Amino acid sequence: MSAAPTPTSSAAPRGGASAPSGGRVPLKVLYLVHRLPYPPNKGDKVRSYHLLKHLAARHEVHLGSFIDDPDDEQHLPRVRELCSSLHVARLNPRRARLLSLRGLLGGEALSLPYYRDAGLQAWVDATAARVGFDAVVVFSGVMAQYTRGLRGVKTLVDFVDVDSAKWRDYAPEHAWPMSWLYRREFGKLLGFEQRVAREAECSFFVTDHEVALFRELSPGQAPRVEALGNGVDAGFFAPDPARASPFRAGELPLVFTGAMDYWPNVDAVCWFASDILPALRQRFPALRFHIVGRAPAPAVQALAGDVVNVTGTVPDVRPWLQHAAAVVAPLRLARGIQNKVLEAMAMARPVVAAGSCVRAITAEAQPGLLPADGVADYVAHVGALLADAAAADAAGQRARDFVLGACSWEAHLAGLDRHLETAC
Repeated sequence: MSAAPTPTSSAAPRGGASAPSGGRVPLKVLYLVHRLPYPPNKGDKVRSYHLLKHLAARHEVHLGSFIDDPDDEQHLPRVRELCSSLHVARLNPRRARLLSLRGLLGGEALSLPYYRDAGLQAWVDATAARVGFDAVVVFSGVMAQYTRGLRGVKTLVDFVDVDSAKWRDYAPEHAWPMSWLYRREFGKLLGFEQRVAREAECSFFVTDHEVALFRELSPGQAPRVEALGNGVDAGFFAPDPARASPFRAGELPLVFTGAMDYWPNVDAVCWFASDILPALRQRFPALRFHIVGRAPAPAVQALAGDVVNVTGTVPDVRPWLQHAAAVVAPLRLARGIQNKVLEAMAMARPVVAAGSCVRAITAEAQPGLLPADGVADYVAHVGALLADAAAADAAGQRARDFVLGACSWEAHLAGLDRHLETAC
């Protein structure tokens, strides 16, 4: 589904690989993404952008995607530079939510009609006939619905997370009828994900834990599934002594970053502000909690005051990270590798995060990445960092050293290349 204005298509070559890379002939790759992979300013777009950049450096990429934020229109020229052809369908989230209810009549997951657009499907079919794809890369399982007519083409699916499982996790947090709707979505979407994984050459999830979860939910199916971790651009996310601080003189700034219309983020900051922040403020009266991110939900806006600063969209998140006393990621409802954590570590700041988020990044203890599994953990770890600025700085530098050595996008995305190299 899409709303006016009309979709944008471009067939003239504007980018992509123009010469063989490492002696290999570039492939003709269809790349399908549920949200325009630029700018890389939120978790899924960070990953989808680096995947696009990686593919475009080696292959001829034809991109089909949606725009669900009018602000992204200005970035279409940059995306076209990376693609040989591009089709963008406009998606109005409010209208899409209403039309997704058709899934109730059709017996399918509501996520599928939410991202269904006849124009995008027609472009995929026409471009396949004109170009003859060697491979398809799907980002987000729901986009696999556009590959049904592509027979005999190697398909790689980046599910990122087990998306169906998040609906299962949401259900206990809501009253009927939403609890029923979320449980239904879990079952229907899981069935779709299982079919997609069975038909794909290989499917990827962001961590070994997500791989194990999908296999646990799909007993006896043994699909071809691998972990493909997130990286961080440590050249961009790097401390700069000339970068000015956005904070007031004399305050102790504690920072959370993320898209603030995303429910797990909303839950995280509301819980932190109500259950953890008061205890820290008793010990550190100068402490101020900064919630940095676009589109804050009403519940987040209601937190704003002398103790909590809600910024909304900022032009550059790096000053907020670099000059933070510490960064927190108290996510109770999210799984997988959190880009917000990697970015803070790359900025040489210590991070206190949910234990599940920490374990998704590293199995070994890291001085600058502290796991917290309850209120007492957050109070203790954050308090220790605030009490000793020199030790916090040293821990932050160790955090940056870790991501420099272990979190390169190129190293992670090499896992995708192994499968593309055998495409004919």
